[in-house]
Amino acid sequence: MREVLNQSLEKRHLALRDAETKAEELFRAIEEKGILRSGITEKQINREIYELAFQMFGIKKYWHKRIVRAGRNTLYPYRENPPDLTVSKEDIIFLDFGPIFEDWEADFGRTYVLGKDPIKVKLRNDIAQAWEEGKAFFQSRPHITGSELFAFVCDLAKKYGWEYGGPHAGHLIGEFPHEQVQGEEVENYIHPDNKVPMREPDKNGQPRDWILEIHFIDRELEIGGFFEQLLTVE
Repeated sequence: MREVLNQSLEKRHLALRDAETKAEELFRAIEEKGILRSGITEKQINREIYELAFQMFGIKKYWHKRIVRAGRNTLYPYRENPPDLTVSKEDIIFLDFGPIFEDWEADFGRTYVLGKDPIKVKLRNDIAQAWEEGKAFFQSRPHITGSELFAFVCDLAKKYGWEYGGPHAGHLIGEFPHEQVQGEEVENYIHPDNKVPMREPDKNGQPRDWILEIHFIDRELEIGGFFEQLLTVE
């Protein structure tokens, strides 16, 4: 029985890792093809990325709305729907896409800076480093809860001189549609009210895998940065 469970977990992790690897390939192609540029709107960039993903992988299905945010819109967390902005020459942009590869979900987010504004570059670099620190903290504590990891991420924002910009710092990921299986309870998010150990199995006894996301903002400067990827799959 244990061998069967181990094989199932290995298969699951291989599928999740493969989905994320393809998402990384997509994001590299976005940069290489110069899709992120000034003078066009967020929606135009979104459409071009959708078309590129279809060309590369045949993807038409995403498990959550596709997000392209620039300028002051980078302040807004996922659930907000700010007005469409035109990208400027020195803008900061973040992408948050949840493509589905062979029924397995990816969730990948990155921040880009047009130009060389040192504060925006610092923000982009800080969130990547903070993500690594968040992962290390998670790995060092076998019984860590969602609330403990959320508090740590908020402390990281202060450490780097930013404010944390979202209501949570990540969520479950899995086979599509994981949200219908797991629901919207706080226990399924890296949330301040989630007191459940993150490594506990779900209500059906299945393992749970997590996405860690970092969203740092500066309200005065009207900029934000976002970084997310798999936390629990090597």
